[in-house]
Amino acid sequence: MSFKSLGLSEPLLKAIQKKGYETPSPIQAKAIPPVLEGKDVLASAQTGTGKTAGFTLPLLHLLSNNTAQRHRPIRALILTPTRELAAQVFANVKEYSEFLNIRSTVIFGGVNQKPQVNKLSQGVDVLVATPGRLIDLENQGVLSLKHVEIFVLDEADRMLDMGFLRDIERVMKLMPNKRQNLMFSATFSKDIKKLAYSILNNPTQVEATPENTAVEVIEQKVYRVAKGKKTGLIIKLISEGEWQQVLVFTRTKHGANKLCKKMISAGITAAAIHGNKSQGARTKALAGFKNGTVRVLVATDIAARGLDIPLLPHVVNFELPNISEDYVHRIGRTGRAGAEGQAISLVSADETAYLRGIEKLIGEKIEMEIVEGFEPDPNASTEPIKPGQNRNKGRGRNSNSRNSGKSKNSNSDRNKSRNRNRNRNRNTDNRR
Repeated sequence: MSFKSLGLSEPLLKAIQKKGYETPSPIQAKAIPPVLEGKDVLASAQTGTGKTAGFTLPLLHLLSNNTAQRHRPIRALILTPTRELAAQVFANVKEYSEFLNIRSTVIFGGVNQKPQVNKLSQGVDVLVATPGRLIDLENQGVLSLKHVEIFVLDEADRMLDMGFLRDIERVMKLMPNKRQNLMFSATFSKDIKKLAYSILNNPTQVEATPENTAVEVIEQKVYRVAKGKKTGLIIKLISEGEWQQVLVFTRTKHGANKLCKKMISAGITAAAIHGNKSQGARTKALAGFKNGTVRVLVATDIAARGLDIPLLPHVVNFELPNISEDYVHRIGRTGRAGAEGQAISLVSADETAYLRGIEKLIGEKIEMEIVEGFEPDPNASTEPIKPGQNRNKGRGRNSNSRNSGKSKNSNSDRNKSRNRNRNRNRNTDNRR
């Protein structure tokens, strides 16, 4: 099968060829035809499967078939949960629309809104946005969604995880009732299906991979280790293995900063990326990681989805996530587009239950090893920290951002005009 056989226009085929792509991925082959037919689509695909092109290519095809209006009202809205994902989706839109008369831009919080407002004032056909900044600018009268023809909800499951349901509902009310809706998610959970029924009209459902299945080309391995020896072990693995590009996940922002400092002290170039970092710092860290000046990127789960790092060879779970599905999203940063990758997890005694949950989810036992000098503590408790303790010690699912309201960028989005429940306040910084 070729991209041409899917019915895409010549300008799009030219852009695809320029990027070096020859054949569509499974999710692209399944999603593009029904989108081109104008149908609503509910699609499930794991990260790294090319899902972004699965909606941007047909979206651009449909928009280009209609003559651009003089003042260019927003005709397509792509809503994403995080700034990084928004920036990357926008980059894809720009690349694929290179030979089309289509204007696009991206808006998200954490940065000055003036350049975004200026861009919007010039008129855009495609808008990529995070919910907070979108609603904020709509409240200010800077933009209107009254002419939206196509609405894309990307990473829908992550949206729900981050407490965006009310924002999604609000955005829906700002758009015309008659429009095409596309919803992409890593999983088809009950909550996702419920949300889909409220947004989509007789949707075509497509699925490229089994739900929650880790990419087969990823080599997974567990090192059992004493909790206090994790830092020494990861430095040993990186140094002796001569790993040059490593994405490391921690549960907390404080843990990410602390590990980053230890790496630097050991002579390993490292940078941290999480919700308390300014957008400028996050962009700089990611750029350094991609160009090789930063060897190790230490991240919280804000980076678990959406980061497009081609041919990333190593992902390390310094701490296992307490939500099994997050493990799949984390390790999905490697082994992308058919490339090989290695996912390493450092597991202490109190993470044993998390490991069992992960193995049950992926349906296999992960290879285990113990390194001499870094043996697990035989006297350590195997009981996971209780939920109440998770919140206090920053080990819970949403702990990365529970104090984000205190960060210097906390007012750059929507927290001035709306009341939030406690769970959503803990996630405010990640939303932007």
